[in-house]
Amino acid sequence: MKLTDALPLETWKELEDEIFARSGLEASVFDINGIRITDNRHRLNPLCTLIKADDRGQSFICAVAHMNLANKARKAKKVVIDECDAGLSKVVAPIFYKEEFLGAAGGCGLLLEDGEVDAFMLNKTLDLPEEKTEALSKSIGRISKTRMEELADFITDWLVTHIPVPGFPRR
Repeated sequence: MKLTDALPLETWKELEDEIFARSGLEASVFDINGIRITDNRHRLNPLCTLIKADDRGQSFICAVAHMNLANKARKAKKVVIDECDAGLSKVVAPIFYKEEFLGAAGGCGLLLEDGEVDAFMLNKTLDLPEEKTEALSKSIGRISKTRMEELADFITDWLVTHIPVPGFPRR
């Protein structure tokens, strides 16, 4: 079963739009292979734009973070809140139909209130000078752990409402 068998693509886009509206995070729905199912794009901060534009950033930062957190969320059957290796926040909710894992929904791209961008890692991975990282990081918004938890609850509630599965655990 695929995500689009459970709900139409337009409904998944609506979830992404709502995640973005509630949080300012770059919202995405991914299939079991970690591939975005929509072409829906929200604004990214300039640092994420640079990371995603570079194959090394996409492969060694974005994809790795998504696959690790989606796997944690799948195993735990609950939302995971963490950071990518660049230091930016990430929330990932597993999507199940009955016991079948269909993919994940969530968002990324803001700093947690006590977080910071890992300039050293970005320098080593993307050859990005620390000065440029610092300049690009200045415009990145922050989000509290409480707001991330509220977002996790919203995503879980949305999934339970749209794909009713008895016993789907809350965060």
